[in-house]
Amino acid sequence: QVQLVESGGGVVQPGGSLRLSCAVSGSTLDYDAIGWFRQAPGKEREGVSCINSRDGGTYYSDSVQGRFTISRETAKNMVYLQMNGLKPEDTGVYYCATTQMGTNDSPVVVFEGWFFGSWGQGTQVTVSS
Repeated sequence: QVQLVESGGGVVQPGGSLRLSCAVSGSTLDYDAIGWFRQAPGKEREGVSCINSRDGGTYYSDSVQGRFTISRETAKNMVYLQMNGLKPEDTGVYYCATTQMGTNDSPVVVFEGWFFGSWGQGTQVTVSS
């Protein structure tokens, strides 16, 4: 099973930047993809960006394309999300997730054709003036 711990959230003004980090650990680190998701109050969890673990290919939702950048440090088992040009609509809890299945009550979200089922605890991002 994999453990995911997010950090780096906070409050930022519109146009500002934040860098989220996800520390990955556990006995099984074999997954097809790892990514970032977000959930705003009253809305469903949605995919933001992910990396193909096999070839390093990156994917972004239309709403963040050109503003967010996902990256990884394989040797450190870390994944990052650099967020620039933040907007109020980027506000939400940001989760790191892998394509391994979690517990029975873990949500499963489909993004770029992958099923993401193992989640971290999330980190809050608030964009407000």
